[in-house]
Amino acid sequence: MQLEIRPDPAEVGRARRWARSRLAGSGIEDEEPLAETLILLVSELVTNAVVHTGCPAVLRLSLPAVAGEPSVVRLEVADASDRAPVPRCAGDESTGGRGLALVDGLADRWGWSVEGAGKRIWCELDRCGAPGRKSADRSGVTECPVVAERALAVRPKPAPAYGGLAYEVV
Repeated sequence: MQLEIRPDPAEVGRARRWARSRLAGSGIEDEEPLAETLILLVSELVTNAVVHTGCPAVLRLSLPAVAGEPSVVRLEVADASDRAPVPRCAGDESTGGRGLALVDGLADRWGWSVEGAGKRIWCELDRCGAPGRKSADRSGVTECPVVAERALAVRPKPAPAYGGLAYEVV
């Protein structure tokens, strides 16, 4: 699924509404922590594209094919700007500069790559099925660790390789 984005700040709200409407048929409930995380990630990546590139963009969303099954939700924003994400250190009083630091903290994986004359920024969220669903591992049946970690807001991550600086497309 994809949505064309104009270089207009009003597009951020439209992108969030579009993403929410796509979640409805995917088995990801509105009140599920994954849904709220996904909408925040849509907001951050589309905002970066709209504010920092001045180019149209394309939002792509890949949702689970089978509701309730372990899967990966993938979000991509591609734009025609050849400007790469660069480190940005946001001060305490800054109102911006934290978008990709949020993406790094919330997504299970993220990155960017050159795409034609532009670039693609992507992130992925792991989903182990419906909230509270049990999944089997080698030791028996346990609660899905991804759902449990998100519900408790416990997301241990290794130290960022970029020195903890926020990255934004400028």
